[in-house]
Amino acid sequence: MIYPKSIASLIEHFQKFPSVGPKSAQRMAFYLLRMPMSEVEKFAQSMISAKQNTRTCEICFNLSATSPCEICQSSQRDKSIICVVAETKDLIAVEKTNEFKGLYHVLQGLISPMDGIGADDIRIKELLNRLTNDEVKEVILALSPSVEGEATSLYLSKLIKPFGIKISRIAFGLPVGADLEYADEITIAKAIEGRREI
Repeated sequence: MIYPKSIASLIEHFQKFPSVGPKSAQRMAFYLLRMPMSEVEKFAQSMISAKQNTRTCEICFNLSATSPCEICQSSQRDKSIICVVAETKDLIAVEKTNEFKGLYHVLQGLISPMDGIGADDIRIKELLNRLTNDEVKEVILALSPSVEGEATSLYLSKLIKPFGIKISRIAFGLPVGADLEYADEITIAKAIEGRREI
């Protein structure tokens, strides 16, 4: 079926979102067309507002309404520990646990030669600049166990070692409530590797 130009354009724009294929984009477009005009206007305004009112923190590169962000400005945070994450969504996932009380550094990506992303394309230089501060005693690498995450972690650990700062990595393994028999070999290997005494 050939769509009117306006609908085809809408579908095309939805397809630009990550993990949205042609069928999902089509469903979203038709859902939007069924919404009342007032809701569509609110939706459009919230997108514009998010784009206009979101900044990148000048210290940690987190997305925020202010720069420096609320975390970097807080006097309650432990300034001796920096947790390195790939994206703001990873920072939010760590924050939701209420377990980490240090600072963050958002790389804004991972090293991925296949995608043409090198070390100079992410916020590594800025992280190293932050480590010249004598206050920093530990860097936690909270990067995914993907090929890109592993490559970035290895690269960062080589660069950070000369600073004499403790480098740790979050543990990976089995999610709570998972059955061992359904886990893949890499997940089980990571769980055994990251074991701790009880």
